Amino acid sequence: MCEDLTVGSPSAVEVKNSTADGKKYITSEELQKHNKANDLWISIQGKVYNVTEWAKIHPGGDIPLMNLAGQDVTDAFIAFHPGSAWQHLNKLFTGYHLKDYQVSEVSKDYRKLASEFAKAGMFEKKGHGVIYSLCFVSLLLSACVYGVLYSTSFWVHMMAGAVLGLAWMQIAYLGHDAGHYQMMATRGWNKFAGIFIGNCITGISIAWWKWTHNAHHIACNSLDYDPDLQHLPMLAVSNKLFNSLTSVFYGRQLTFDPLARFFVSYQHYSYYPIMCVARVNLYLQTLLLLISKRRIPDRGLNILGTLVFWTWFPLLVSCLPNWPERVAFVLVSFCVTGIQHVQFTLNHFAANVYVGPPTGNDWFEKQTNGTIDISCSSYMDWFFGGLQFQLEHHLFPRLPRCHLRSISPIVRELCKKHNLPYTSLSFYDANVTTLKTLRTAALQARDLTNPAPQNLLWEAFNTHG
Repeated sequence: MCEDLTVGSPSAVEVKNSTADGKKYITSEELQKHNKANDLWISIQGKVYNVTEWAKIHPGGDIPLMNLAGQDVTDAFIAFHPGSAWQHLNKLFTGYHLKDYQVSEVSKDYRKLASEFAKAGMFEKKGHGVIYSLCFVSLLLSACVYGVLYSTSFWVHMMAGAVLGLAWMQIAYLGHDAGHYQMMATRGWNKFAGIFIGNCITGISIAWWKWTHNAHHIACNSLDYDPDLQHLPMLAVSNKLFNSLTSVFYGRQLTFDPLARFFVSYQHYSYYPIMCVARVNLYLQTLLLLISKRRIPDRGLNILGTLVFWTWFPLLVSCLPNWPERVAFVLVSFCVTGIQHVQFTLNHFAANVYVGPPTGNDWFEKQTNGTIDISCSSYMDWFFGGLQFQLEHHLFPRLPRCHLRSISPIVRELCKKHNLPYTSLSFYDANVTTLKTLRTAALQARDLTNPAPQNLLWEAFNTHG
């Protein structure tokens, strides 16, 4: 066994692990030692790479690499990178191969499927959805501005607010597309689109979105690694959060104090009201990131874009005749957009959860356990932005949304083959299941000191994860 695998002194390892085929090998146990920011190695298809310096400039941020440090990350690499990314790995190769590298049957099928999609050109065929969406959003924004400026009717103004909220929903889907794959003709235009429709039109930084969303995809439904499940003191999807876990993502404790216990105890009642104003939290998170000392790609452009939003939006609101209408307009727009926040939480809140870091050798399994699809007719695809196929999106995040419905039966069959869950619920049933999950945790929070028998019975039937 290798005793010393530091970056600066690999010679002893080379001697101990060299074989007759001329290759140098290390074991998975030895690879796991390289899991720190200043010594970060990963394996892809059995070849070991030193990504210590690369993590500092990695387009997807350092968190995905840190979360999977010291592991084989082949499936995650395939999911997030185009074929052209493989050529950049050679300069990071340590010279070592993974001695005990193995591929599970699930991973073999997953990689085969990804290869077939790539050969069919599905990752490049984006359809005309972007053009249609941009035209639709332009129409909605124009209708909103017209309603505010050229009508004196209170109800027209409220309708304009609702239309603005609907436009923000559609823009969020476009921003999501731009963040996951190149939806525009060039990378430069794609970056411009992300900042324009994200920062300028919605006020939510595309840099913040990438920072949190990449971490969410890598650590799907990990209570201490996935920021999309870390909503204390307001919400808790599992009683495991009552242990005041430390958020690896935020680098702080998720304290479950008396205030959090109070809010969580009533979260099945407060869930929808919270979703109605959840946008305020996104504005706050954007501000906190942009003023932080954290390395942020294109910080200046993100700040400029956010300032554009906080110029046009207050000006539009100020054109309304009085303060009651202005407040109502903002609330209506937020409430409509809150539907999207509900959509996002339905995909994960009621799915299985776990504590601890993600692992690279069960990529497919983690995605199937941590996601819930929303079943709907094809004519409603525009409303969900393709994200009703949440598992399909998590498995193939670079796949344009126009293909997600067509691959759904294939993914379902693959899950069936390997006896893995494929959960698909109607919008109504997903809401009911999510509320049951929140209610279960709420009752557990109330009964930490003196559990009632009837509540224990409820918990026995509804506890998940």
